[in-house]
Amino acid sequence: MENRLLTAKATLPKYDRNKLVARIVHLGFGAFHRAHQSVYADILAAEHDSDWGYCEVNLIGGEQQIADLKQQDNLYTVAEMSADAWTARVVGVAKRALHAQVDGLETVLAAMCEPQVAIVSLTITEKGYCHSPATGKLMLDHPLIVGDLQNPQQPKSAAGVVVEALARRKAAGLPAFSVMSCDNMPENGHVTRNVVCAYARAVSAELGDWIEANVTFPSTMVDRIVPAVTAETLDKIEQLTGVRDPAGVACEPFRQWVIEDNFVAGRPAWEKAGAELVVDVVPFEEMKLRMLNGSHSFLAYLGYLAGYQHINECMEDENYRRAAHALMLKEQAPTLKVQGVDLAHYADLLIARYSNTALRHRTWQIAMDGSQKLPQRMLDSVRWHLVHQRDFSLLALGIAGWMRYVGGVDEQGQAIEVCDPLLAVIQNAVNSSAEGEARVQALLAIEAIFGNELPKDATFVAQVKKAYLTLLEKGAKATVAQYAVAL
Repeated sequence: MENRLLTAKATLPKYDRNKLVARIVHLGFGAFHRAHQSVYADILAAEHDSDWGYCEVNLIGGEQQIADLKQQDNLYTVAEMSADAWTARVVGVAKRALHAQVDGLETVLAAMCEPQVAIVSLTITEKGYCHSPATGKLMLDHPLIVGDLQNPQQPKSAAGVVVEALARRKAAGLPAFSVMSCDNMPENGHVTRNVVCAYARAVSAELGDWIEANVTFPSTMVDRIVPAVTAETLDKIEQLTGVRDPAGVACEPFRQWVIEDNFVAGRPAWEKAGAELVVDVVPFEEMKLRMLNGSHSFLAYLGYLAGYQHINECMEDENYRRAAHALMLKEQAPTLKVQGVDLAHYADLLIARYSNTALRHRTWQIAMDGSQKLPQRMLDSVRWHLVHQRDFSLLALGIAGWMRYVGGVDEQGQAIEVCDPLLAVIQNAVNSSAEGEARVQALLAIEAIFGNELPKDATFVAQVKKAYLTLLEKGAKATVAQYAVAL
């Protein structure tokens, strides 16, 4: 398979792959990582003689992804999709590929304890941190964490694996590595630090102290739209390259990476591949989470309810387009601290990216795990508006859209496949409440999502109830039109 990929009609890795060193262990070999961080490393190897390679790891699930990568000598294709043309790149920076349940946890931990490892990075999605999105703190009662603390040498959670690897490095007299989250959370480095240190302290106070003193947790902001891979995607990649690549992934041409420059054991020269190294990532994270991810969630729930399967279909509806743009500039942009960014231009760029007809980014995919996403994408902004007594009607509509979506039945009476780590809690709230205002009240009572204060705020509750009842009465399409006309 290696020779076939290396004859693909694509940009190929011309560098000497044998010279690469697995200095980064990455947990979460999903589509986003393949299309984002690995591409930066591949550019550095190809154009700047970098020797930074990856050991790719999946801890839970994704066995086939790792098997496919191994089968292809750790090579895979990234296709960039635009309406005009597709281009492809064969990425060659993965040195090893491991799965904790196939290759064994000991093999993964041994890889993390190799002396040259400088960074452990993560794309495990928000729910992989086993934390409460409302507080940012580790959930010590999370089943994975409970199990790991009973047997910390055989962990299953990402936090448990990172801490056990660090414990072994400490015992062996090896230096610590930096732990870098590349997931969509505000202050993702701070969340990771909170989770890792809280878990470590629960294992050993001394180990917790050592990690706090020796490990850094740089925050990052990552941006590239990478739809879930489908059979259709792989067919297109095969048409483009002439090679069937089950590990292939497709994405938009745009990519951005802002990184807090805080590494204890060195880092690649990511800036040479277009990344921005900064002192404080938080303002950029908030900009992306609220303007991009917040509007994406808004479109996902309200678009799905209206029968739009893909984001670009939402953009073909003038009312959805106007509402998303207004949400970004009127309700999200005022809450931001970022300096030196033309937010109007950023909003226009996002609308253009959403309109890319080649992407086919499913509203259902973006709608997943809403309990983990709402706090940072919408609720933090709502809190700002309540303090400043500003209008947040579109944010309220987005939250109401989530409530209609997790009700589990669409406007045609068809079942919605709701995917969420708090699904049992959400379903209990739905099933124990009557449709209408009672449903809103029941969902607002989920403290892990809404916290304690918002559900007591009369203005907030009234706005969400108003939007929800309008959705019930008129449906998503007409409701979005009504809100868009009022702008």
